[in-house]
Amino acid sequence: MRVPCAWLREYCDPKLAPSEIGERLSMSGTTLERIDRVGVSSADGNKSFFRIGKVLSAERHPDAERLKVCSVELAGSDMRTIVCGAPNVAPGEVVLVALPGAVLPDGTKLGRANLRGIVSDGMILSETEVQLGPDADGIIVLPDTYEVGEPAASYLTLGDDVLELEVAPNRPDCLAVYGVARELHALTGAPLAPDPGSEDARAEGEGSAEDALSVSVEDFELCPRFSVRVFTDVRIGPSPLWLKARLMGVGQRPINNVVDITNYVMLALGQPMHAYDLDLIAGPVLQVRRAREGERLRTLDGEERVFDDDAVLVCDAKGASGIGGIMGGARSEVSDATRRVAMEAATWNGPNILKTSSKLGLRTEASTRFEKQLHPELALRAQRLAARLMVELCGARMLPGTIDVAGALAPPPKVVLRSKRLEGLLGERIAESEARTILERLGFGVGAGDGEGGLSIEAPYFRHYDVRREADAIEEVARIHGLDKLPATLPARRKAVGRLTREQRLRRLTESFLRGRGLSEVVTYSFIAPEWIERLRLPDRDRRRRVLHVANPLSEDQSVMRTTLVCGLLETARYNLDRDIAELRLFECGRVFFSNGHERLPDELEQLGVMLAGTYERGTWRSPQRRADFYAAKGLLVGLLDSLRVDWRLADGGPSFLHPGRAAEVLIGGHEAGWIGEIHPLVARSWGLDQAAAAFELELGTVLEAADDVPRYEDLITYPAVYQDIAVVVDEAVEAQTIVDTVRGAGGPDLRGVRVFDLYRGEQVGEGRKSVALRLEFRATDRTLTDDEVGARREAIRAALAREIDGSLRE
Repeated sequence: MRVPCAWLREYCDPKLAPSEIGERLSMSGTTLERIDRVGVSSADGNKSFFRIGKVLSAERHPDAERLKVCSVELAGSDMRTIVCGAPNVAPGEVVLVALPGAVLPDGTKLGRANLRGIVSDGMILSETEVQLGPDADGIIVLPDTYEVGEPAASYLTLGDDVLELEVAPNRPDCLAVYGVARELHALTGAPLAPDPGSEDARAEGEGSAEDALSVSVEDFELCPRFSVRVFTDVRIGPSPLWLKARLMGVGQRPINNVVDITNYVMLALGQPMHAYDLDLIAGPVLQVRRAREGERLRTLDGEERVFDDDAVLVCDAKGASGIGGIMGGARSEVSDATRRVAMEAATWNGPNILKTSSKLGLRTEASTRFEKQLHPELALRAQRLAARLMVELCGARMLPGTIDVAGALAPPPKVVLRSKRLEGLLGERIAESEARTILERLGFGVGAGDGEGGLSIEAPYFRHYDVRREADAIEEVARIHGLDKLPATLPARRKAVGRLTREQRLRRLTESFLRGRGLSEVVTYSFIAPEWIERLRLPDRDRRRRVLHVANPLSEDQSVMRTTLVCGLLETARYNLDRDIAELRLFECGRVFFSNGHERLPDELEQLGVMLAGTYERGTWRSPQRRADFYAAKGLLVGLLDSLRVDWRLADGGPSFLHPGRAAEVLIGGHEAGWIGEIHPLVARSWGLDQAAAAFELELGTVLEAADDVPRYEDLITYPAVYQDIAVVVDEAVEAQTIVDTVRGAGGPDLRGVRVFDLYRGEQVGEGRKSVALRLEFRATDRTLTDDEVGARREAIRAALAREIDGSLRE
């Protein structure tokens, strides 16, 4: 939800900076995502360069047919010559002028410009140039009541900060500017303006709404309320500048005054509305009913939709005219020729709207609100605000009466809030007077409780479906009082039972290890786009191609279940690198899914994925001298598996999305348990990554099962070690790990360490052979080993190498 601060302050102005408003809202449950600046910047007195001017003359430019040389009065003797190319500039117009030194929203700084030999001392502005509207063809013509020479900011909202808020699913009331203002009023105590939907327009038209239109509802479960008002003598045209600016501020494109009114009411109060051209409604009648299987409708976006009988349609005598709660039909759309308007404000069944929206793949601002279940009372409040705007902005006449077809409305929920229960749940005593003040500011009716004391609370219509229990009311008090103010307490241990399982302990150890190495945990969607799997360049037989398709996906981008964590990690890396984050260390624990066809349930595996991208130096990740590579990822893998005391090894191989020669399979107990390597450059590029990235992914269940969760400690050996270096000559195909394993097996219990430190290929060992140098550490717990004892173990090693891997020692 985008909330312009200037609009919000009209309803509740706590005299706080936008960032402070966002912080207060975040601490109460409505999270601030970011603050955007729209329109003209206010930095360094920039707004003072924007003034109200009056065009005294507009003569054709001597050297340019489409340009006009205008004399513009600013104040008194301050006259400016401005060259303008707008077709609608004319003498006598009051206009918006930017003087040299002004900075436009796109970052352009104006100066005096020589245009075909004439110096232009400023700029006459259009709507798009100051983000006040979509019209780029002509200049803004202001009312002649504006005082010439005055700062434009005295009359127009040239620039504003817009709060982008993440609203909880149970709070559709905060999908409205006035709903956010109510929250701000409760948090700060700043005065709250009257509900915009409390005042109505006067009915002055001839006849009545019931004479002009009839309405019927087939099922009140699907449509609890359907209200319509009728307007005549409607003049369609562009909306006033203030309305355009507010719609632009929330990211909506102004269309015409009637459509803009419906969008404005939705944003102000949270109730979506729809306007019909009454002369295009056949009958004229509107019927709300279930769709017939296969029924079709061309919607306002120009697409033809096909419905099943779960969808609810608004129909006239010719058939479907709109999808209830989602989008109207093109056949009855308001146009420049419209003179009579039927304004609908209805209430729809939230789960049905969500189901229909998902099936159609059509999600709108209206469906986003209706699917969270709005209260029927809101519809009539929206009608009142829309009626005032229709009369004021469209010159319309409202016919007497409101067509209001509604089912039985449920009484408001009532709960008793006990002081002892409030203190028991929160761990802190909050005075009853403070709780009463908080609830009243939030719009609740509050009275005296029953014999046990406390408060009797009646939820307002906009919290009807949310606050229904005592615990819900306590939550309201707590979040406004301040969750950060509540004391931190631990549960009593005398009744505590249970403990962490072995798997839980090891998983926490795994996550703690990675966090301790500076990695950040991420949680990515289990639903992914099918094309992500294609980007991995997987062969046909790779099991990661066994994707499980979602029956009713929200979108194509979330239509299959992931078969690997690497896609989400790559997408997260791209998002952060695009925002100049130079060092990325990410990990994720999550499930992957492999389809087994329609007859069997899919396989689910718990995976651990790690992604490194960016630059590092000696593990510090603070210098641009080295990039994330195979060895950086291997260092983490070695540390992790060793800390879990897992017997593991690497083998040649790895999936196709890794760089050839810079990848390996991770084997545990001789079985594949994961992979490690650098991401293939073509795969990285398909995700928009210009920098190298390295990763590994492990089957977490296999790792934890093989882990030794009981540490075994040995006494420190005080006797000196005997070190020997040997060079083992083997066939080129024999892996270094195999050599190490063979030496360890033959070295006996006193062989404490084996380390590879050199590799040689050349004439001295022969073609197809290699020499691997090892450093051996022998140490006994009870004595200093003699050369003869070490020599015996060396001979045992020589025999094992010859016997098991056809190897020999270089003399």
